[in-house]
Amino acid sequence: MLVLTRKLGESIAIDDHIKIVVVQIKGKQVRLGIQAPKETKIHREEVYAAIQDQNKEAVKTPVAMEQVSKVLKG
Repeated sequence: MLVLTRKLGESIAIDDHIKIVVVQIKGKQVRLGIQAPKETKIHREEVYAAIQDQNKEAVKTPVAMEQVSKVLKG
């Protein structure tokens, strides 16, 4: 893991398309601003973990092809 030190207003660049800026420091919390292309998915770690769990559960749930066909036809 790369560990960097930044001060308020300073930033980190990732490739040519992502910029992370320290916008506020309040006690033990740091507020970050992230500039990235719209197609870049950005989640807090706990939200990402929940999404992954839901995706795993969805794969386990059997779906009848008839139901899928009805949904696609509208």
